[in-house]
Amino acid sequence: MKNYDDLGKLILRVTVGGLMLFHGVAKLQTGIGGISGMLAAKGLPTFLAYGVYVGEIVAPLLLIAGLFTRPAALVFVFNMIVAVALAHPGDLFKIGEHGGWALELQGFYILTALVVALIGPGAWSLDAKRQKKAWWQFWSK
Repeated sequence: MKNYDDLGKLILRVTVGGLMLFHGVAKLQTGIGGISGMLAAKGLPTFLAYGVYVGEIVAPLLLIAGLFTRPAALVFVFNMIVAVALAHPGDLFKIGEHGGWALELQGFYILTALVVALIGPGAWSLDAKRQKKAWWQFWSK
């Protein structure tokens, strides 16, 4: 039986990165005013809201490509923890409207990104290609 670990890692990276990328694109279209307001309400500087673009666009794109995968996954996890702390602080131990944990989606994102950080990108990634060459040879033929 063949080992499909690398295919599984690719599917996991593309799934979690691709799904979060939709949230990032929505923020590009609608802006980050809501996040700025939540930060201001907590007494935090509103310019921190721009960090959402790193967590919801840059990190997911890196995950999909498999480039700087482990750090990108950890940035993704941090972004989601901040999102939970800002938007859902009272929901940690609540049951949702239709049953189940109120933070199922957020928990899914946090835990799957953490798994990617732990298991790495796999062979089908730019990280794997990068590691086969010295850094100065990466862009050469």
